[in-house]
Parts: sequence; structure tokens; C-alpha cells
Amino acid sequence: MNLSRRPTLRRVTKPLVLAALGAVALTAPMFGQQDVRSFIVQGRDLDSARAEVLAVGGEITHELGIIASIGARLSEAQMQALEASGAVRRIYADARVETAKRLLSVAQEPVDADDPAADATGHVTGVDAHRLHAEGILGAGVTVAVLDTGHFLFRALVHHEDRTARTLAHYNAIDDLEESIYSWADGSGHGTHVAGIILNRDLSADSDGYRGIAPEADWVVVRAFDENGQGSYADVIRGIDWVVANKEVYAIGVLNLSFSAPPRSHYWEDPLNQAVMAAWEAGVAVVASAGNLGPDPMSVGVPGNVPYVITAGAMTDGYTPADPTDDTLASFSASGPTYEGFVKPELVAPGGHVISLMTGDSRIPKEYPEFHDGGEYFTMSGTSQSAAVVSGVAALMLQADPSLSPDDVKCRLMASAQAAFAADGSAAYGILQQGAGLVNAYEAVYSTETGCANRGLDVSADLEGSAHYAGPVRGDADDNFYIAGPDGTLYSGSFLWSDSFLWSDSFLWSDSFLWSDSFLWSDSFLWSDSFLWSDSFLWSDSFLWSDALTETTIGINVWVEEE
Repeated sequence: MNLSRRPTLRRVTKPLVLAALGAVALTAPMFGQQDVRSFIVQGRDLDSARAEVLAVGGEITHELGIIASIGARLSEAQMQALEASGAVRRIYADARVETAKRLLSVAQEPVDADDPAADATGHVTGVDAHRLHAEGILGAGVTVAVLDTGHFLFRALVHHEDRTARTLAHYNAIDDLEESIYSWADGSGHGTHVAGIILNRDLSADSDGYRGIAPEADWVVVRAFDENGQGSYADVIRGIDWVVANKEVYAIGVLNLSFSAPPRSHYWEDPLNQAVMAAWEAGVAVVASAGNLGPDPMSVGVPGNVPYVITAGAMTDGYTPADPTDDTLASFSASGPTYEGFVKPELVAPGGHVISLMTGDSRIPKEYPEFHDGGEYFTMSGTSQSAAVVSGVAALMLQADPSLSPDDVKCRLMASAQAAFAADGSAAYGILQQGAGLVNAYEAVYSTETGCANRGLDVSADLEGSAHYAGPVRGDADDNFYIAGPDGTLYSGSFLWSDSFLWSDSFLWSDSFLWSDSFLWSDSFLWSDSFLWSDSFLWSDSFLWSDALTETTIGINVWVEEE
């Protein structure tokens, strides 16, 4: 990416045609004569959105109160009637989201499941969670919601002491059903693997260590992806909506989102991101995967590009979990900054060749039998696994201090993380690759830091649309990224991405965490040759966003290129 070759951008306003925002395929095909397609229709409130869809004869498929939207199937004529009415805020083409398929095609690393070097507790000991287990901090009293492909966790169904059920609820977001807590369904295996990393209570055969980060936490299952690891925006948002609606019922403190898709809009315009932001605002600590499309910069996906949430990248231990000297950043781990200039990921966690639960008759081990042990365990790599580790650590933190807000959890995770440094004392990886560094469960639980995350951000204002934000990262013509102050000046030694992937010792790793600061979104501040947009980013008429509403039309700001 050469920033010096980027064209000048100018903004024009035009009537709304379609705001096609999504995760994987945003530019939906043109309507055929009789085609009916799926959309997310956002209104000023849920009732008005529902009424407008019914008024044009659309078929309602989802009620997404968390973002005041209706999932609907519409013909071309019905969609055009909604546009012409001026009564809805935005219309998004529903899109597909994937988990396991992308994960396996990009991130899998071969490993012999019978290799004695394979350590089923390496992801636990690697972040010092075993030290907390020895002190009785096991996640008890904290509920983690895992939104994924379902589960088949026979090793984690009951608590150790009293044998009470740990699975508090099982919500099928695809069919909008609350199912029995004993309904085991995971045709993929991805959700089981992720949940096992967080919750598995099984002890390793050759040690006293648990194979899960938070082996006494409760959990709720939210199934939004099918056996192929595929889902829709509408189903995923409905799952998040259910989590927020039932937060108090089940004492949900953590939401794990182990999936990622390429961003195609500003973070605040994406409807899935809006739901994630609403969950954070409601008091749920959201942990998201950075994505597996690294290591190039600006590869962090949705919803990991949401500035508020905790985004996890992946490291790998070189098959020597007891020896940290050969730990490296995983080759697939996505890197920042986001397109709005935020530092991502916040931290990294074990994500290379992680051993966790998966039944042999799930789709993934059938396609990759060489990574299954023939029994209950499967070896898998990806930032999905890293996010699961961080979610487990967050559960341990909330057991130790239930008063922590999501911002507090994020702050202490970052303040206690351990950055990777080379033998000469220089940083082994840039901050846009490893964030604050490797998560450390023990230090995070005993940290007393406050106020060091999401400074300058207001999630309520962001959701209302009264303010949007940009992070402090800027780029120069030589493909370097750096942190700028509010006046545009360069913080001393703050180059973040260069050929050597280093940051300077003078960078501000301190209580002030200056690199997490943010700025109000301003055209004069951001849209300049020094910002991050590049030729490869798809700002075209297919990707529109709305700034203002009137009684008769929706004003659309479209960025177009000038030669």
C-alpha cells in the first residue's frame, strides 16, 4: 500500500439508492424480475421500522430491537417503495458471515496430535491462568455467552462441586428458539472448540492443570452459525440482541465473538458493529477475534474493528509452552490500524495449535482428521482461539471483582499485558501487531489500573449518531504508520509500522496509554492525504452511508475519486 498514490477524495450528496453494508458480500446482485432478497431495515425505532416494512408488503424475518431494525425479504418494488417513503433511516443488504471455513483455509498449522510436545494446557499456563486456579479463582459466578456454531461440551456441563448445570440457556438465533440446555448441537465443531478453551473443566492426563481458562464459569450457548460455519448478519445480530435482553437474567458478563469479516464501511455504520456497541454499552465485556488475514496492516475485521471492544490477535509458542523465548506472533494474525485510525488488536493470546474439545463426527474433523486425536480433542489455530483465551481471562477477572465495567476489564487487560521484546531490547513486533502484548491472567486479575481504555470515546453518543470517532494513527507516504497528537504533531518515537516492525523505547507505555486516545470525527481533520484510505479500499457507490435525515429523503454522503 503506497499512500502517496491515493487519489484525492471529495464528497457529494445524492438521494439514497441502497446502503449495502455487511461482512462478506456487500454488493448484492441486481434484482431479477421476480427476485426477493433479504435486507436489514433500520428505522427510528423498532415499531416504525416494522410498520414501514408491512406497509410495502414485505415479509418480516427478524426483529432486531437492539439496532431498531427489521430483517425483511423484499422485492425490488418493495425496496424502492421503502426508499421513496423517507420513513426509514437505512436499508442494508443482509450478508453472510463465516467462521470455520475462513479459519481453516487460512490459519491451520499442521501438528501431530500424538506428539508428546503437544500440551493440552499450554494455552492455560501460557497466560498464567493456572496460578489463579491454584488460588481458587476459576470463573465461578460469572456467565460467558459464546455466540458461534453451538456446542457438544460433555466435559463442561456441570460444576465440579455440586454437579449443578453450568449451561444456563441455549438460544438458537437461526430459528429464534430457546432450546433445552441439554440439546447438544454443533455440526461444525468450531463452537465446541472455542467454548472448550474458555470453559473446559477436564484435567490434563499428565498434570493437575485444567484445560479451560475459566473452568467453573457458567455459560449460555448462542447458535448463529450452521454446520458449515456460515451465518447471516441478521441471525448474528439477533443472537447479540438476545444476549443483551437476557444479561440480567443469566448474569452475562462476557460475550465471545470468534469470527471476523472484512470491513466495508465506517465501524459505526455497520449494523453488526452497532449491535456489538450496544452490548458494550449495556455492560457486557465483548471479546472479538482480530481475524486471520494478517500480517499486513489494516487487516483487522468486523467486529474486531469496533474501537470499544477487546480485540485479540494470536501468538504461537513454537511447540514449547514452557519456553517463552521462541514465542512468535502467528503468521495469520490480523494487524491494525483500523480504517478509522485505531490501534488494534489490543493484545494477543495463544492462538497457534491450541488443543480443545471437538467430537470426531463434526464437519471440521471429518475434513481435517489429521488434527483430531481420535477421541475428544482437536488441534486448531486462529484468532478465534485467541479470543476464547481472553474471554476466559475476563471471566476470571469478573469473579475476582464483579464490579468491573467493560472499560475496566479492557484497561486492566491492556495494562498488565506483556509486550514481546527482542534480545537487544527492541520491540519484537509493532504495537499494531501485538497491541499491548501477551495477555497475562494473573497480572490482569490483580491489576488496579482504571481509566486507561477507551479514553475520549462515548459509546452512547456514537450509537445515537451525535458523535463518531477516529483513532490517533496516521500514515505517511513511505507506508509508515505513527501516532499523532490532537494537533497533528508526532509523538516522539511513535512510529508503529515499518520494515523492521519496531516501536521506539520512548513510546508511551505508561498509565496514560496515550495511543488509546481518540478524536471526534471531522472531515477537515481526517479526509486528507495523510490519512489511511487507499486505492484498495472500496469506497464506491456500492458502499454508502448516511449523515442526515429529512422528512422526504435521506441524504447520502458518497466519497468519489478525483483524478
